[in-house]
Amino acid sequence: MKIEFVAAVDAAEILAVPVHEDRTLAGSGPELDAKANGALTRAMSKSRFVGKSGQTLSIAAPSGVNADCVLLVGAGAADKLDDLAVEAFGGAAYAAVKLSGAEVLTIDASGLTPEQAARVGFAARLAAYRFDKYRTTQKPDKIPSITAIRVVTSDLRAAEAALEPLSAVADGVIFARDLVSEPANVLYPAEFAKRVKALESLGLEVEILGEAEMETLGMRTLLGVGQGSRRESQLAVMKWNGGEAGGQPIAFVGKGVCFDTGGISIKPADGMEDMKWDMGGAAAVTGTMIALAGRKAKVNAVGVLGLVENMPDGDAQRPGDVVVSMSGQTVEVINTDAEGRLVLADALWYTQQRFKPKFMIDLATLTGAMIVALGLDYAGVFSNSDAVADPILAASKKVGENFWRMPIPDIYEQHIDSKIADVKNTGNGRAGGSITAALFLQRFTNGVPWAHLDIAPTAWANKSPSPTVPEGGVGFAVRTLDRMVADAYEA
Repeated sequence: MKIEFVAAVDAAEILAVPVHEDRTLAGSGPELDAKANGALTRAMSKSRFVGKSGQTLSIAAPSGVNADCVLLVGAGAADKLDDLAVEAFGGAAYAAVKLSGAEVLTIDASGLTPEQAARVGFAARLAAYRFDKYRTTQKPDKIPSITAIRVVTSDLRAAEAALEPLSAVADGVIFARDLVSEPANVLYPAEFAKRVKALESLGLEVEILGEAEMETLGMRTLLGVGQGSRRESQLAVMKWNGGEAGGQPIAFVGKGVCFDTGGISIKPADGMEDMKWDMGGAAAVTGTMIALAGRKAKVNAVGVLGLVENMPDGDAQRPGDVVVSMSGQTVEVINTDAEGRLVLADALWYTQQRFKPKFMIDLATLTGAMIVALGLDYAGVFSNSDAVADPILAASKKVGENFWRMPIPDIYEQHIDSKIADVKNTGNGRAGGSITAALFLQRFTNGVPWAHLDIAPTAWANKSPSPTVPEGGVGFAVRTLDRMVADAYEA
């Protein structure tokens, strides 16, 4: 999607104009309405359009206006026009006309600041995302026709400067969405690692460890998950050095189970196809590192991805097996479908041991119990440190990604104590399943400040939660983590 800024509108196929609640025209709206002899006001008065966020009303070729169509777009209350309201306006404008047949959408942001105008373009780009690389028989009228967005603003240079870092964030979100959307026969651990390696072109340092190297390191909980697959497990390490030379990094660790059958504890067939996105945590870490590198963030950051495939082969790990983790702790595998925590156990230990980070944040589509606890619109935050958790929660509110802080009480530790090993990989039944999973992970943090983000409810959307988020792969948490870094950790 091409995004450009213009100072004025000479002519437009579709001109989108903001309208606040109570049908108050904004930007160039009053002037356009006057030129059209009140046609915009009359159209609103004869409709249910009142300017609420997300509402749209199309008016074809009003007399006196040099546009084939004027699209009135609800921008909500004028006194609540924050970043998210501006994004909703831009996303709704694109969504309303994407199948119209027009090629260029002009959005009137003349009444907004240049920074807000940039955010309109950013929102339109996110809204325009589609994963359709494998679709070959779509009818033309089902394919979006808009190929360019023109945003009207009073200061072209300022808007372009403001869009630059936002574009880097969009790149990260879109890359993560692509990863989550790919089928598992295309995106397996080695292919995921290959795509990460290609990110060195952005200035990231990337290192890929194979099974032999991980065996030498003693990463047997991670390797145990992948031992039933023909696909070799991988550990991908990304480094961004944008802060003080030699300074302690912040670390992101992602669960990258490229397909999860459940292993020997096999999942029901119904819905198993969704397990192609059980690498949503690794996708989010990758997208975050792209965003940080793309906007040259003034921070040192590390991203570590545990990439595996969980399959029920004759060599697969069995329920009841005991494995030795990189930390030296022994783990009794009660359920091979509780595999993500086994991957993260070694990845977390490796990260804290090698990089000595200020803190670690792991991301994972870890538990169905998280969906039971929070539904499909919130992800869970578990942490041993308010100083780590609070900036995550603050950033999430600013970008419209919903998180909820969850408890990790010591009293629940007893549920993952094993009778024959140091720890077992599941608790006692379904009760508190997301909590006991977090407590399991905490045992492999070595006391480093840490947060665990269980994004199982939000990595994939069957129904779009906002105009800038598609159905399917969401790229969830990329924006939160990028904003967290920008607000709390950049020099």
